[in-house]
Amino acid sequence: MNTTSSRLTIGVVAPLTGRLAPLGRPLTYVLEALAPQLRHVRNGSRCYDVSAVVRDSRSDPAAARRAVHDLTTTDRAHIVLTMAGTQVLPAVADTCEELGVPCLSTTFPWQAYVHSRGAGPGHSFQWTYHFAWGLDDIATVFTHMWEQAGAGHTVGCLWNDDLQGSLLRHEQYGFAPVTSARGHTLVDLGPYREPATDFRQQVGRMKEYGADIVTSAATAADLALFHQQARQAGGRPRLITCSRWLTYPHTHTTSVPGIHAELADARVATLVYWSPGHPYRSSLDGATCADLAHAYQQDTGESWLQPLGLAHALVETAHRALSTADDPTDREAVARAIKGTTFSTIAGTLDWKQGPTPNVALLRLSGGQWHPGPEGPRLAVVTNAGTPEVPVTGELLLT
Repeated sequence: MNTTSSRLTIGVVAPLTGRLAPLGRPLTYVLEALAPQLRHVRNGSRCYDVSAVVRDSRSDPAAARRAVHDLTTTDRAHIVLTMAGTQVLPAVADTCEELGVPCLSTTFPWQAYVHSRGAGPGHSFQWTYHFAWGLDDIATVFTHMWEQAGAGHTVGCLWNDDLQGSLLRHEQYGFAPVTSARGHTLVDLGPYREPATDFRQQVGRMKEYGADIVTSAATAADLALFHQQARQAGGRPRLITCSRWLTYPHTHTTSVPGIHAELADARVATLVYWSPGHPYRSSLDGATCADLAHAYQQDTGESWLQPLGLAHALVETAHRALSTADDPTDREAVARAIKGTTFSTIAGTLDWKQGPTPNVALLRLSGGQWHPGPEGPRLAVVTNAGTPEVPVTGELLLT
């Protein structure tokens, strides 16, 4: 589909309101901060004016689909960017695929990105592209941290009854192939519905099997409840590794003080996909990761979040696609430009030509742990086995 114009439009679907709103702030911040670099795009001998249009997903899949329709038909976007939301993100990607507009997304394991859209590994989408990590990459990082507590653990798996849980349990794509190969035994503590009200059954199974480590993808509130009930039952695990919501400071995902105190006591370990210590630079303005994190904290008064670097890389990739496409006013040409892209960003090198599956570029992971600090939770990098260029900034603490 050709959208002939001398002006190019970058459409953005972001959670400005609703439960995901705290996780949408990094993307809107980056758009404002990079506005001077985004006003124009030079493609060959031509210079195009660029505008960025943001529409609210309202943290809801139906609203996200409407936002894509508006961006495509009213705003005539040449590319759509989005991030955050296990239901919202696939809704945006699917709608872009249906309407024939290039879409770029992140912050979602690639297996979940593919399966949530009714496809499987090896499937090739025409319009939609993603960069992130895999569930197997999370498992690898977590095992490195488990092994700092010794070899050959029995690990209790606290996974929900939704898509995320079913994929983590998957015998081919989930945790088992990685962890069993490294000598660990996984014990499923039993599925649960979010939000959870009682984990006594799961705590009982953890104690029955002698699991001294627990791994999860729970929300902050659910993980705090589990830890509280395990502690009260005298079965507090030595280490909890948790992905998904706990990659963010728990102070950002809930306002309940009791949850903050419980998770601070748990010292949750998680994956690290971006931090101020990562040694990468922006392809747009040369800013370092430390520069970006510092500017965010100065401008917003809030602590940096991991999605900040990925939001910046989203914008970098959109800019590069528009500047390298054979015809940036043609959506099909923009999609082809993403497909052939390999370049360095503030989140690391993105390579859609060598991804683990079509339409996906892989990000490498470090392992981190939330340590209490005077200004709230501090994410320390405690293992860099897969990212030797990222400095270790703390020791893994066991309870």
